[in-house]
Amino acid sequence: MKSSRLLALPAALLLSLHTLPSLAADGTPLGWVERGKVLPEEVTVKFKLDTGALTSSMHAEDIEYFERDGDEWVRFDLDLEDIERDKLVKSRIERKLHRELTVRGAGGKEDRPVVLMKVCIGDRLLEEQFSLRDRDEMHYPVLLGRRTLEKLGPVDSARTFTIEPSCSELATR
Repeated sequence: MKSSRLLALPAALLLSLHTLPSLAADGTPLGWVERGKVLPEEVTVKFKLDTGALTSSMHAEDIEYFERDGDEWVRFDLDLEDIERDKLVKSRIERKLHRELTVRGAGGKEDRPVVLMKVCIGDRLLEEQFSLRDRDEMHYPVLLGRRTLEKLGPVDSARTFTIEPSCSELATR
């Protein structure tokens, strides 16, 4: 009896995977690199969809902590190359500190601020947690981690650029 239940389990898992949301126009999973927009500037950049990261990350420079109305806030420069317009977009952003994140790696540990930021991927406008760090040395200014990816659906590591950012809310801003 137990073995028949175990055989039924993989079939049930496959069926449940079929029902996961997917953003690609033809119903296939997203690629490991996609174009997305960072708001409020509507800057189009390459997003790396990273199933190995839990928390999403965004490029930020000159990060400063400050207090506003008794709450801790973060001020940072968002300097991103818009790949659609081939133009550097610079702005100073202020966000309420959502939490602190300690990242441990081969180089030791690092504390990073986490803020809520809006991004557009496909036709989905998302407000997500992003840890802030200088990603100038990285190929991708935005990394989407598993907490965000679970809202988007499966990722196919053999595919890239399966969708274009087209959030309808952008037109009404």
